[in-house]
Amino acid sequence: MHFEVHLPFWLEALVAFFLLLGAVFAFIGSIGLARLPDFYSRLHAPTKATTLGVGGMLIASMLHFSYAQGSLSVHEILVAIFLLISAPITAYMLSKVALHHQSPSVQNTQGQDLPQQLQQEWHRERIKSKTDKPKLPG
Repeated sequence: MHFEVHLPFWLEALVAFFLLLGAVFAFIGSIGLARLPDFYSRLHAPTKATTLGVGGMLIASMLHFSYAQGSLSVHEILVAIFLLISAPITAYMLSKVALHHQSPSVQNTQGQDLPQQLQQEWHRERIKSKTDKPKLPG
């Protein structure tokens, strides 16, 4: 389906602004993914900046197609909801796997001793659960 839409200048400017804003955020996230030194830093760049980039592009698309169709375009809202739900969950799962595999990180990264602390806490909980006798009612 191909149709030509003539947007008013103010709407074209607004769509162009959100497209450029989204492109800048996506570009910054891509640079961060390529240039940051360790896995944890590389994970942070795309999940934050690229999510904002896609959000800007979705706003631009929603404005354009809402005007072109004469009604509110909700497809972009559904994509944004899916992105906002799935991106943090994916980042959390990837970071937990990296933490479990003790992926190396940069020297100045905060939480360097976190894997050891988690392992010690897990070991304490395991010993505690073995020594605690379940109490019978009565």
